[in-house]
Amino acid sequence: MVASYRKKLKRLWHFIWEEDSFASWVVNVLLAFILVKFVIYPGLGFLLGTQFPVVAVVSGSMEHDGNFNTWWESQRSYYTNINITQEEFLQYSFRNGFNKGDLMILIGAKQIQRGDVLVFQGAVPDPIIHRVVKVYPGSYQTKGDHNTGSRQDEVSITDDRIYGKAVFRIPYLGWFKILFVELIQEIIHLVQSAFA
Repeated sequence: MVASYRKKLKRLWHFIWEEDSFASWVVNVLLAFILVKFVIYPGLGFLLGTQFPVVAVVSGSMEHDGNFNTWWESQRSYYTNINITQEEFLQYSFRNGFNKGDLMILIGAKQIQRGDVLVFQGAVPDPIIHRVVKVYPGSYQTKGDHNTGSRQDEVSITDDRIYGKAVFRIPYLGWFKILFVELIQEIIHLVQSAFA
């Protein structure tokens, strides 16, 4: 009986790790997805204190046009009106913004200060990643560095809407997720069109 199980495990191991077939490739992709989705991602979230330890940037709302000085000149009046100086902004993390397609690593947001970059739930389905520009008792206001002002759903962000604070950026790596999601959406659209 034990020998029979060993033989089956040996065949399974060979199929998964050594066989060069389409079926083996599909099983490998599925196993990788399951491992990342249900083991690595939750484990990373537990270690970093957030249910969203890694997010892909899906919009250009934090991008800076040109170098820092060019970007600052286009935004100076907004920040001056809320008492943020250029010298203060230069001390912020991600002071040069970040781009669509970047991958951001988050930690749980225990202490939030002006200049921190938060991921929070806004009025749209996808989480939003913007910079804190005002701190109020019990809430925060954010703004995308590229935007001219704050959106209506980010002027009073409470702790229960915050997923985490960005602490590290990996350029371009988020494009894998963006393209994968777009591919899945396109497939769903094609299937729906075929049955409509």
